[in-house]
Amino acid sequence: MARLTGSKTVEFKFYAPKARKVNLAGSFNGWDAKKLDAKCDSKGNWLVKTNLKPGRHEYKFLVDGVWTNDPRCASCVANSFGTQNCVVEVK
Repeated sequence: MARLTGSKTVEFKFYAPKARKVNLAGSFNGWDAKKLDAKCDSKGNWLVKTNLKPGRHEYKFLVDGVWTNDPRCASCVANSFGTQNCVVEVK
């Protein structure tokens, strides 16, 4: 993964031991769920790392085709679909 100048590697984790596929999408990748595939560990945690520039980024997981918020996320904002997106701040 090429590192963007001034960016930081951020790890996203989602616990879903019965899921078959988990992807990450957000404002940082044009909400394209096909770009960031998560990998599952032996305990059912899905992990994905990506480089993000400093600032505020919105994101969601796509779990077996269903948009799902990060249960560990401390901050959410309303989106245009009447649901919420998670927010991560990169310093």
